[in-house]
Amino acid sequence: MPALSRITFKPDVMGGKACIRGLRVTVGTLVGQIGAGRSVDEILTDYPYLEREDVMEALLYAAWRSEEREIDLIRA
Repeated sequence: MPALSRITFKPDVMGGKACIRGLRVTVGTLVGQIGAGRSVDEILTDYPYLEREDVMEALLYAAWRSEEREIDLIRA
């Protein structure tokens, strides 16, 4: 795993999901926002207590997690 200083895991915060700096903002929330077409600047406007580096590290963490294992996909 890359060295990540902004991603935290606490059982009592968001059920232990990966969060940004112990805040109640999950990596999944940020990645979902990017996936929905929101820009980093729009996210920072909606979450003024976040920093650009928080979003970038969330994306880095998500990319690392997606490489962790391979899953065979079945074509429908």
